[in-house]
Formats: sequence, C-alpha cells, structure tokens
Amino acid sequence: MALTLPDPALCFVTDRDQTAGRPLDVVVEAAIDGGVNMVQLRERDLPGGHLLNWAFRLRQITAGKALFIVNDRIDIAMLSGADGVQLGEEGIKVRDVRRIAGNLLLLGRSVHSVDSAKIAGWEGADFLVVGTIFPTGSHPGGVTAGPELISEIRDATEIPILAIGGIDDTNIQQVMAAGAGGAAVITAISRRPDPESAARTLLSLMSKRDDN
Repeated sequence: MALTLPDPALCFVTDRDQTAGRPLDVVVEAAIDGGVNMVQLRERDLPGGHLLNWAFRLRQITAGKALFIVNDRIDIAMLSGADGVQLGEEGIKVRDVRRIAGNLLLLGRSVHSVDSAKIAGWEGADFLVVGTIFPTGSHPGGVTAGPELISEIRDATEIPILAIGGIDDTNIQQVMAAGAGGAAVITAISRRPDPESAARTLLSLMSKRDDN
C-alpha cells in the first residue's frame, strides 16, 4: 500500500543544537509519544557517515509510529529505509529523484511561491513544505509570507501542504485554517520543558481546525 501523509500531519524537524541540552533521540521519542506522526532528519552539518547513523537510530524510533523523512539526502534515505525525502526548492528535481527511488519514497518539495508549488506538482511531488510563514529565530529578519501563501497554494494545487516557519501553539490554527494539512516545527517542541506535552498540545489545536 502506498504511503500517504497523516491527516493532520505534525512533523518534528530535528536540530540537535535546539534541544535544551537533551539528547536528540530522547526528544524525538517524547515528541512521538505526544502525537508527532512525522519526523524529518535535518542535521546539515553532519558528514555522511554520522548522518546515516542518526538515520538508522531515528528509523528505529519511528518504526510503526511515525513517518521518517530525510532532508535532501536521497542516499541516506534509501540506505536507512526511510519513508521519504524532503527536497529543497533549488535541489534535485522531483522527477529525477523519482527515477532513482521509484515509489519507494515519499517526495516532498520546499516551496516559497505559487509558481514553485505548481512546478513541484507537475514533477510529481507527494507533498509541499511551504514557508517561511511566521518570523523564526533560525532566520531572524527573514522574509515571511504569512498564512496567505498557504491559501494561494491551496487554490492552485491539491498536493498536501505542510506549513513551516515560526509555527507554535499560538498560531498553528491559522495555518490549518488557511488550508494546510499539517505543520513542521522545531523549537515549538524541542525547546519546551516537556516535548511530549508540547506535541500533544499542537496536535490537539490542529485537530480543532474544523471547529473554527
């Protein structure tokens, strides 16, 4: 059976420097216990061997509980048995990755405009990660699009959308109301005193979208 994104999809994006001093795998486990149903490994500074070790570890943690996605590295994704790969907007074309991976991997594309979203759809992306939606500490002073970009992309394509950028429990309902099928977060879980409780709160708020 082909893999599909959870609905709603709560994706925890890893950053081992943003865990308030706790081991990354401990935070990931707690996040999953709180309802995270998708984990993206994004440790851009790690050499391939170390990244693969983390991929094996997170694949073990997520197995049977959450989708496991690797950022950009198709080789690491396939070697670790990941469920998918997240491609940057300027990264390898979705259609070229499909030639390598076939239907073994879900293919996501990061987009920042309606035109990029349309191109990703034409190339066969399984989901879009749309941002940057709100101001974020990882890109201080960067350009933000607001939930309006989600609405515009939602009107242009039926591909599932994950919103990213500055999303937390104060604004996650805005992106869901705008048409996102989920959200990707880092510090809204990783830097909270109780990552499990933080994840549970986010998922609860996302699930109330139909009530708004």
